Amino acid sequence: MKNKFVIVDGSSMLSTCYYAVLPREIMFAKTEEEKQKHYGKILHAADGTYTNAIFGMLKTVASLIRKQEPGYIAFVFDKTRDTFRRELYAEYKGTRGATPEPLKQQFVLIESILQEAGFKVLYSDDYEADDYAGSLVMKFRSQLPVVVMTKDHDYLQLVNDEYNVRAWMVQAKQEKADELYEKYYGPYGLTKKDVNLPEKTFEFTSEHVFAEEGVWPEQITDLKGIQGDTSDNIPGVKGVSSAVPPLLAEYGTVEAMYEAIHDAETDKKQLKELQDFWKEKLGISRTPYKALTKTGEDGELCGEAAALLSKRLATIKTDIPLDLELADFSVEQYKEKVLRKWCKKLDIKETSVFG
Repeated sequence: MKNKFVIVDGSSMLSTCYYAVLPREIMFAKTEEEKQKHYGKILHAADGTYTNAIFGMLKTVASLIRKQEPGYIAFVFDKTRDTFRRELYAEYKGTRGATPEPLKQQFVLIESILQEAGFKVLYSDDYEADDYAGSLVMKFRSQLPVVVMTKDHDYLQLVNDEYNVRAWMVQAKQEKADELYEKYYGPYGLTKKDVNLPEKTFEFTSEHVFAEEGVWPEQITDLKGIQGDTSDNIPGVKGVSSAVPPLLAEYGTVEAMYEAIHDAETDKKQLKELQDFWKEKLGISRTPYKALTKTGEDGELCGEAAALLSKRLATIKTDIPLDLELADFSVEQYKEKVLRKWCKKLDIKETSVFG
């Protein structure tokens, strides 16, 4: 894999590591106040610095470098939720609670540690982690194979078999990853060892995206445009979700679907024929026409306006100007001794991180 560029969603990785080893008293606390009472039980250094997430991430990074041996690596992070998407839709990510203070502190520290260890770390007030990942993919995909490593399904839109861009999707449990291995690699006699992927991870090609999501990578934004995304508070169009895959299979994009609807609306007979076509040819038992064309009252966001805005919110930017060359991301710049130094400083056993 030495001629491969791995782009790690650092925000996703650190958050996953944080919640993976959080004390039960915090996991099951019903109020924020109750959680804070138990912060002292979170893994921490002698000086009180929280380390549970950092420990997990350092272990994952060390393993990635040692076992998968990428030639180039980048880490992308979210710095704030107040990016350009909030300007488009004020309620974007509005349902998420505040980042817990122990995790927030570890975000700042891990970014510093990774940079000191020779890795390029990208984040800003204007863009999200996936925007930097998308821009890196677009800048370098013609030069070598690229992988994005994340739990976030938004990244699936970046997968492109023509340019050998894959997604290492981190699963919640190893059992789920094993199911995917068996489903897609089993018939070819391949084992987990043969494909050499990080723990709990499955590599998605375009075919895998289609098999698991019902749409192709380039249609992920259209899928979210209609279905929405509760994790990011992207509204979508209510009452249409089950009809989305067949509609996108037929029309390709949200815009083309609405063009067909508007063409049919000029004549009642055509409109009925369109809905009959949806039912008889596309297998959509209940027509989504009313939901798709609903117009809002008193500023309500719905119908076509909601679909187009939601698609825009879900679309990863791929054109952030990056004054960086491929050599800037070379793993040759990685300084393992820096990570070992931080392990000592944070009272983390080196053997637990490096084996």
